[in-house]
Amino acid sequence: MNQSLKPGENTTLDLPKGHVVVTHAAGDNLDVNLTAFLVTETGKVTDDSGMVFFNAPEHASGAAMFIAPVTQSGTVSHRIGFDLSRLPASITKIAITLTQDGSAGGFAAVKDLRAQVIVGDQVLELAPGSFSQETGIIVLELYVRNGQLKARSVWQGFASGLAGLCGLYGIEVDDEAPSAPPVSATPAPKPVNIAKSVITLDKPGTSHKVSLEKGPSAPKVIRVSATWIDNGDGEDNDDLDLRIGILRPDGRMSIIQAPDKSGAFDVDPFVFHTGDVVSASESAPGIETVDINPAISQRMGGKVALVCSVYSAVDNGAVSVASLKPKMRMEYGDQIVECAFEFKDGFFSSAIYTYVIGLIEIDLDHIELSPSGKTSKSTSEATPWLSRKGDKLEITMDGPAVFKGYPPENSGNKRYV
Repeated sequence: MNQSLKPGENTTLDLPKGHVVVTHAAGDNLDVNLTAFLVTETGKVTDDSGMVFFNAPEHASGAAMFIAPVTQSGTVSHRIGFDLSRLPASITKIAITLTQDGSAGGFAAVKDLRAQVIVGDQVLELAPGSFSQETGIIVLELYVRNGQLKARSVWQGFASGLAGLCGLYGIEVDDEAPSAPPVSATPAPKPVNIAKSVITLDKPGTSHKVSLEKGPSAPKVIRVSATWIDNGDGEDNDDLDLRIGILRPDGRMSIIQAPDKSGAFDVDPFVFHTGDVVSASESAPGIETVDINPAISQRMGGKVALVCSVYSAVDNGAVSVASLKPKMRMEYGDQIVECAFEFKDGFFSSAIYTYVIGLIEIDLDHIELSPSGKTSKSTSEATPWLSRKGDKLEITMDGPAVFKGYPPENSGNKRYV
């Protein structure tokens, strides 16, 4: 039985044991590698043994096994074997990821990319979207929820390759990541010690600056993602939306959200929302992503500020946004900054729909990030609004309402473009 899954969709597996197969066309200067991360409900590995790849090909539990890639008739096949019945009690998910470490560039250079999950007679076909400069991808997730064996198609790209993926899943890494051996070689397992540091900002008033690189080797994208989980209340209300408000140098605002106001990367507003995600769970977080053109400040002629918020629509049902534990991550090359807010019990009710995760300022040659924690007023559909008083950036929660499928409701001196 064959079934196709689009990114964000999940289905039940008939059997606990099977294979993930990722294939692509062979190409010059490609170095594509498949890696599995076995993580707890926190989304992190318990230790370095939670990473299964060419240098550590089997998890001690037998729940995941790396199989060396094979090239045949111009196609490269990568494979991870899995057995969800052997997952340790502390492990809730196996994340299957890809990296492209070769000099050919990001995954735009990897042609005919596809993935399959094969369990017995059941075959799941996972077709990706398009990629450009991404060097790391979360392809899919395998997990057990309420006693059911599940697979979820993800295809979430990252600009920071293996280092970024290791940072996401809680593995400390050195600047030099191990290189994959030739297909014919048999690697000897050795300890993993691979990733770059992740800066975490979780208190209002803190900030972190990242320098924008110059030249042809500079990263081609600033990637911002928001993640959240189901709060376990048993209700189908775990649909958040990542919304970006852009304060232009001339003081006007623009809004970016999926699917109706996705923007554009190479032309104004130089911010592109990659797609709407409508579900999440403890083991399979929801992720929405926007790509920001690093030249946005030059293109717009001055300092640009972006307010990044998550929003739960009224018709999604009553839900406390705080209970979904939203976080924001910015990636620029190998530099990763996370913004989160430490919610207290009872921080706000289900009648508050919008939460600002973080602010980003881009001024020609640097990016500055800061967390926020601001929320809309109870029952308010107003959006976050940015303005400047001198060099000071101010955020208020009184912007005109913006709904999916409808243009922004401009009012008074607050007008979107």
